[in-house]
Amino acid sequence: MPGGLRWPWALPMIAATLICLFLVVATWGLARPLVRRLALDPAEGVLAALLLSLLAAYGIAWAVFTSGAPLGYYRAIPLLGLVGLAFDRRGLRQLWADGAARHLVLSQAVVTLWCVAWLSFIRSHSGGGWSGDSFEHWERACFFLRQWPKQRLFLELYPVPARPPLGNVLAAVYLELLGLDYARYQLVMAVLCSLAFLPLAALARRFGGARAIWIAAVAAMVNPLFLQNSTYPWTKLQAACFILAGLYFFLRVRDGGAVARPAGILCGLALGAALIAHYSAGPYLVVLAAAWIILGCRRGWRDGFAATTGWAALGGALVLASWFGWSIATYGVDTTFLSNTTVGMAKRATLGPVATYLLNLRDTLIPPQIRGFVGRMFVQSSPWGRLRDQFFLVYQLNPILALGCSGWMVVAREAWRAGRADPRAARFWTGIVLGVLLVCFTTYGDRDHYGLGHLWLHALVLLGLAFLASRWATLEAPWRRLLLFGWGLDFTLGIGLQFAVEDFALDRWLTPERNLGEVISSYTGVAQENLKDKIIAHQQYFADLLGVPAPVVIAFLLALLVLAGWQAARSAPPAAA
Repeated sequence: MPGGLRWPWALPMIAATLICLFLVVATWGLARPLVRRLALDPAEGVLAALLLSLLAAYGIAWAVFTSGAPLGYYRAIPLLGLVGLAFDRRGLRQLWADGAARHLVLSQAVVTLWCVAWLSFIRSHSGGGWSGDSFEHWERACFFLRQWPKQRLFLELYPVPARPPLGNVLAAVYLELLGLDYARYQLVMAVLCSLAFLPLAALARRFGGARAIWIAAVAAMVNPLFLQNSTYPWTKLQAACFILAGLYFFLRVRDGGAVARPAGILCGLALGAALIAHYSAGPYLVVLAAAWIILGCRRGWRDGFAATTGWAALGGALVLASWFGWSIATYGVDTTFLSNTTVGMAKRATLGPVATYLLNLRDTLIPPQIRGFVGRMFVQSSPWGRLRDQFFLVYQLNPILALGCSGWMVVAREAWRAGRADPRAARFWTGIVLGVLLVCFTTYGDRDHYGLGHLWLHALVLLGLAFLASRWATLEAPWRRLLLFGWGLDFTLGIGLQFAVEDFALDRWLTPERNLGEVISSYTGVAQENLKDKIIAHQQYFADLLGVPAPVVIAFLLALLVLAGWQAARSAPPAAA
């Protein structure tokens, strides 16, 4: 059975964590001198710098990779970022003096440390039907360290163009600097995925003022969907980060004024980046493009709006061209556009497209437990494994319950209240949310009886959390108590139980007489396959190498949660009776 290592073994992974955080902060400096020239407030500058710096890091790395230059040039990225920070000393002082910007940075730091610390409890990935994706993305990160051949099939199924590259290219940059192993890959991906919190918090601030930032931090930290997708190393939360950033700057364009043009360009760049981070961003691009056109028609394309549209489209097109141009030149049109899983699933469909669409929509919005569907995928003899998977299904696959067992009720109630107060805003947001929901299901051609929320709807759920955090100040005391009670249940059943199973902790505590083979045989075939892949590939996880005793990690996590809760309590007004 897995166990803790001695304290000296913890030092390399702790050092790797600190270096990784330093490298990401340094990368953030790439765009700081440019952001100072934009008509943005300091808090918006934090988000704009993140967006532009990640894109700049991707652009530099992509140029190095595709040109055949030595991969050592990846190391120029944090060095250039440090130069940018040095040139922007005055801007950094102004940023720190601004309360909202400072709290955005600090809350992001707390959330990132929270996500990384939970890696300490993942001995083997498990949960639902998630299998293979983590290993595929690990292979893709290695590929962008020029581990050829170019015609390789990942998982012996998927060619290179089946997935877009941005997240894996960024992971490759940091792995080149940190060292190439799966434990460091987990670390890098957790840090990058946790950055989806920053646009979430920026939207919460926009909707509810600066006091909503720390409420958003608590809401994200106890949300099972956010944490699981931060610690499972794939690129969906990275796409959600760019989607929410694009949405934020779209709203700034909608506001009008001097900031509209730079915000429009940032919106175009963000949405382009989202699509080459994960193809699940496609429906959001379609819906926001439609909203943009409607906005332009209402304004008559006057006052520079047509020019702003052109610049935004150009920015997005350049980002997309970096990937699709290279892929078409290297692999051809058919492989570039027909090798992704959406096309593959459609070929296997047995029902007509309309029936498939409607049934997938139903199965995603109504959990299988309510529909009475019992499949064979989650058959297992482990009682806590069975319980974990039941909650995993609703927290990860259902976009309503992903908001939390009480969060969805609070969101629905507050959305109704906000809609009555501002019908025009209600129509806009109803169009955005329903548009994304309806368009998403047109892109998946096969049936999935468990639901499909985990494929596209992360950004929509995080948007709901941002709205929830912004409404805390208006909640009456009973509703606040309901939300806090629900957050406690979410944390216990969606996070505590999940990581206790992935750590085999319950088995070690309650059935210490069993060995690892006997333990894993009591779980689902999917969980067994994940552990088998780990053993065959001789992978060591972050948890295997860290070696910090579990009580110490738990104390650290508790301190982070208390810190976030204390800051949230300081910033929140008293509840109405």
